[in-house]
Amino acid sequence: MGATLYLWIKTFHIVFVIAWMACVFYLPRILVNIAEAGDGETPEERAVRARLLLMGRRLYKFGHNMFGMAFLFGLVLWQGWRLWPSQLPNVVAGMHWIDAKLTLVALLLVYFIVCGRWLKGVDAGRVLPSPKTLRLFNELPVLLLVAIVWLVLARPF
Repeated sequence: MGATLYLWIKTFHIVFVIAWMACVFYLPRILVNIAEAGDGETPEERAVRARLLLMGRRLYKFGHNMFGMAFLFGLVLWQGWRLWPSQLPNVVAGMHWIDAKLTLVALLLVYFIVCGRWLKGVDAGRVLPSPKTLRLFNELPVLLLVAIVWLVLARPF
């Protein structure tokens, strides 16, 4: 029973992480499209911009929900052995790769929140960074994700 429970919790954690990462990757792309849509001088530009803002708001909310679920399942994987020692193993006993992984995950969360603030700023009439800057900014989570996956698989320390 314990191994099965552990695998189900790990499965749900991974699924919610994947869903959140889809949001982390797509939200900056929506910001690029908003920046390229112009200031809404024509009715078509206003309609495109309004649609992109709606998509961005919905995606940001969805992303927060997915992060919350991934966080909860991850917390159970990390510390669940304290509550259910016969059901869940202590998968990080004496290992410090988890500290580096959680630091990188926190940076990804900050990145996601920055994207959300930019999105909310557009609603408030603030100007976004240039599309080129947003495209470069869009590459950061890929690097962080590669490092996170490597830490999880290699467990170097």
